[in-house]
Amino acid sequence: MTKLWGGRFQKETDAQMASFHSSLSFDRRMIFQDLRGSMAHARMLGETGIISREEAGALVTGLAQLAEDLTGGRTDLPAGAEDVHSAVEQLLTERLGEVAGKLHTGRSRNDQVALDLRLYLKEEITRISSLLGELAGQLLNLAEEHVGTVVPGYTHLQRAQPVTLAHHLLAYGEMFFRDMERFADCYRRTDVLPLGAGALAGSGFPLDRHLVARELGFARVSENSMDAVADRDFVVEFTFCASLAMVHLSRLGEELVLWSTSEFSFIEMDDAFATGSSMMPQKKNPDAAELVRGKTGRVCGDLMGLLTVLKGLPLTYNKDLQEDKEAVFDAADTLGACLPVMTGMLGSLRVKSGVMRRAAGEGFTNATDLADYLAGRGVPFRTAHELTGQIVLYALEGHKTLEELSLAELRRFWPGFDEAVYARINVEECVRVRQVYGGPAPERVREALDRARTRLAALTGPQAKE
Repeated sequence: MTKLWGGRFQKETDAQMASFHSSLSFDRRMIFQDLRGSMAHARMLGETGIISREEAGALVTGLAQLAEDLTGGRTDLPAGAEDVHSAVEQLLTERLGEVAGKLHTGRSRNDQVALDLRLYLKEEITRISSLLGELAGQLLNLAEEHVGTVVPGYTHLQRAQPVTLAHHLLAYGEMFFRDMERFADCYRRTDVLPLGAGALAGSGFPLDRHLVARELGFARVSENSMDAVADRDFVVEFTFCASLAMVHLSRLGEELVLWSTSEFSFIEMDDAFATGSSMMPQKKNPDAAELVRGKTGRVCGDLMGLLTVLKGLPLTYNKDLQEDKEAVFDAADTLGACLPVMTGMLGSLRVKSGVMRRAAGEGFTNATDLADYLAGRGVPFRTAHELTGQIVLYALEGHKTLEELSLAELRRFWPGFDEAVYARINVEECVRVRQVYGGPAPERVREALDRARTRLAALTGPQAKE
């Protein structure tokens, strides 16, 4: 096909080079963003008198018809095109003739591809934020059901202190809220029009960039033409946001995998989100959670790949930047696939509350509360900590829990123990007394749930990106 840049060349491009050079196989997914941007550009050319209004109208009509035909499957992009931009120009030329060549007046593929990417990522941020909102909503629904379900909290994967399942789930809610806030912040930096920057030095034509920005729904116009075509910070930032969201999904997935084992047996995965073994008929594998955990690596790899591509690039555009698209597309696709799966898993899993409560009552998770009991009676906390450690060792040697120790046994370590100690180290009481803001006491958790609902509404409502 005719190239957009062939006038200066005397030889045909090597066939292998042409294939190596082409980006159509992956940037074709931005076809509708490209068409939308071209229509706005054509209208502006007509409005400013750079081309006639009749020519602009013909271009807009031709582009709109092309969009309809592509949507309806009545046409496709030419396989030999170098990229999505040249593919559109070829199809438009076949339909409109010479006037199609006026569409590229005042622009370059450099600012055009930057525009397409920004339009694409604005849509992806909106889509992914919606999926994150659905996941957060499901998490809150599950937490609502388990405000009183006691579960061991862990440090170092060792039982530490009792909390509630709702409190544990709300910790992940905080992660996903931060993810939504990060994407919203990324949206603001993506919401900048680069078109009009040309190849790097703007244009000698009287382009009305603000007119194009208003038509395409951009909040701002880029301030520097060189930065506009060289900038891929918004691509890196999007991929970072996606990577961190995947890390949060992976951490949740890891806990679901652990909790579904026979060793924990805190939950059971729904059959719809588990698979079996081709050899072992008893197996029920948490494959969905494992895949989410595994796919996190590829998105983090996408981020590292982008950073490495950018680290040595001089201003402005370099062909290396063609490598940004597959990475960001993969990050968006992968996160977009994982989020609804995780939402479905959470909505269908069975919580074994009794097993969780028994586990919370084991492993001396109430030892800190025994030390707090002593501190509340005037014993310096450091001394109380030492005494409690000695009591735990004594109980371990006697194969008893703290609650099973008699007052006489406890008084061997400190004579002031009374019957009130048993109520204080009851597991439910250990949770109830933690009334501090942000703590696991059921009353505080209910308040946290109310705040979380309000926060979710703010992050998903029409005002979210304002």
